[in-house]
Amino acid sequence: MKPTISPSILNCDIGDLRGQLKLIESADLAHVDVMDNHFVPNLSWGLPVVESVVQSGILPVDAHLMIEDPDRWAPAYAEAGCASVTFHAEAATAPLRLARELHAKGARAGLALRPATDIAPFVDILSEFDMILVMTVEPGFGGQSFIDSMIPKIRRTREAINASGLEVSIQVDGGISRATIELAAEAGADNFVAGSAVFKAEDAYAEVEALRELALKHCH
Repeated sequence: MKPTISPSILNCDIGDLRGQLKLIESADLAHVDVMDNHFVPNLSWGLPVVESVVQSGILPVDAHLMIEDPDRWAPAYAEAGCASVTFHAEAATAPLRLARELHAKGARAGLALRPATDIAPFVDILSEFDMILVMTVEPGFGGQSFIDSMIPKIRRTREAINASGLEVSIQVDGGISRATIELAAEAGADNFVAGSAVFKAEDAYAEVEALRELALKHCH
């Protein structure tokens, strides 16, 4: 599997959104973290910012909804033109139905798992999703350190996907940098969210390419 690099704009200069997106145009997707100050203890942005990123046309949008009641709110992000919409397993009432609704509206569907949430209860519905997001930090804030104990979970998730004969992507989000991306890729991840590692680099474009090269060593 070819690695996908999806820089998070959480750490970008939102006052120059278009300019910041241009800095990462070598990436595959722009990862937009939507936080409601309920599901996670932080408030970021919602649909208007997501729509602005979509309308810029610079990169397809990968929306990560860290919100309560995604069953109600997630479809609007698909309608807004997001290429991919990921909601949290812990927040969704009917994840299978929601995945199908996102597909019907033209978006890829992702299921996110907090660090303490196991993949096991969702193995039987893996085929409903395009992507599983294994959080490698507790969701809510950028700039956190990668939780090494998530490596076995990434591996288990990849084994479950392979055993089902599916082509489901595994995204990792939290503390992804040159120091951690190879670990995650070797364990079976193929989609990488990097926020501060990209936007705090001297050259964001070059950092995206460096991360892609490191991931390529392990993604097959």
